[in-house]
Amino acid sequence: MARLLVIVSRNEPSRTTYLKHVFASETVDVILDRRAEERRRFPLRERRAVERRREDRRQRDIAKDLQTYGWAVVRR
Repeated sequence: MARLLVIVSRNEPSRTTYLKHVFASETVDVILDRRAEERRRFPLRERRAVERRREDRRQRDIAKDLQTYGWAVVRR
């Protein structure tokens, strides 16, 4: 299983092939960003009562990296 995940911005899909070549190893996976929008139906303040998870699963927000560099690296 890959330990690192390289996520490529949907605005720059041509970087996917290049980054797959650069990070060609068994410990890195390169994928295109699949996130479209927030999937939860309620705003944060309203969903506190119905939310079963204690916290968000994402470790950090990569939106700025995707916007600035066109890609981001996260640990799995």
